[in-house]
Amino acid sequence: MSPYLLGLRLSGRRVLVVGGGRVAQRRVPALLDAGAVVTIVSTSVTPALDDLIEAGRVCWEPRPYREGDCAGAWLVQACTDDREVNAAVAAEAEAARIWCVRADDKDASAAWTPASGKVEEISVAITAGGDPRRAAGIRDTVVAALRDGTLEARRNRAKPVGVALVGGGPGDPSLITVRGRQLLAQADVVIADRLAPRALLDELAPDVELIDAAKVPYGRSMSQERINEVLIDRARQGKFVVRLKGGDPFVFGRGGEELLALAHAGVPCMVVPGVTSAVAVPASAGVPVTHRGVSQELHVISVHVAPDDEQSTVDWPALARMNGTLVLMMAVERLPKVVETLIKNGRSPETPVMVVQDGTLPTQRALIAALSTVADRVSAAGIRPPAIVIVGDVVRVGQEVEMVRAEQPQ
Repeated sequence: MSPYLLGLRLSGRRVLVVGGGRVAQRRVPALLDAGAVVTIVSTSVTPALDDLIEAGRVCWEPRPYREGDCAGAWLVQACTDDREVNAAVAAEAEAARIWCVRADDKDASAAWTPASGKVEEISVAITAGGDPRRAAGIRDTVVAALRDGTLEARRNRAKPVGVALVGGGPGDPSLITVRGRQLLAQADVVIADRLAPRALLDELAPDVELIDAAKVPYGRSMSQERINEVLIDRARQGKFVVRLKGGDPFVFGRGGEELLALAHAGVPCMVVPGVTSAVAVPASAGVPVTHRGVSQELHVISVHVAPDDEQSTVDWPALARMNGTLVLMMAVERLPKVVETLIKNGRSPETPVMVVQDGTLPTQRALIAALSTVADRVSAAGIRPPAIVIVGDVVRVGQEVEMVRAEQPQ
């Protein structure tokens, strides 16, 4: 027979978990999220469960199961790797009329734990005849459709109010956060930057107002003041506005200015962090921005003005003396002056540098050179913004990875 699906409201109710292995590790966090008071009975637990125990979120009784442990529980999870123990737990629970889930035997289990997912206030639970792999696959499909709007989630859910400042990530549309994608599917108005993942805009419903706030270097742009005015105006009309920005809203993205403007206007605003290109682009090119024994410090610098410009607030001589990684944003046009300043103030001319254009996109390309030659190499290669410049010995780590891969049999 098909199971009768029911959403259990476990807040403040005792749940017993017998076993402290990988199955328990998967199930306990969901029980805690539901507000359950969880007790684990097991001679040992995984490190992840140990963290929850140390934090006081779970009660652990470090011993084998014994009869009577189910008393007072509203739900029992039998998760040991011993079938006899699981059977004894299930029998006690059955006798006490307590629902029990047996992890090792779906047919002998009084209840099944569904593959579940949550999108805003919508919870999805799939059982698929007790087949966990099949249930998880169906769950993933449904949840993905809710997140990207395929199931008309924008119309079916309670709409947020005000403005969301959403970091779109480094360029690849799949690298936007789940939360960012959810809000984008609910938007009435989207104001998008030039560096925001443009492919995501094709997924918007036809009635969504799309406003291009592109800031093209040395070209046309929408002033920040005008962007602030539009954000406030549309929100006051009762529309939900998503300000879609490249990378993270607060990493050289003027998100702070927009947040302040909205605060002064009394407009509700939520901030959704994004994956900043300062870390993501080097990673996509195989370069870790920090590496044990190589670099234990990371400096992210905006080079929207040259080092010798009176508007620059960067302590370039101090950066030149450091051995850590420098990630330079908006630096391509001013790279010769940056190189000159770093070498003049003590950075070795042989320091390896990588320049990555169109990071995380199919058009990504990278160039590696010594600090003393990188400006000329970049010019000769025709590399243009958007590009990230990575200065430091971590570049050699990326080169080593490529060498090892090249030596592997195909």
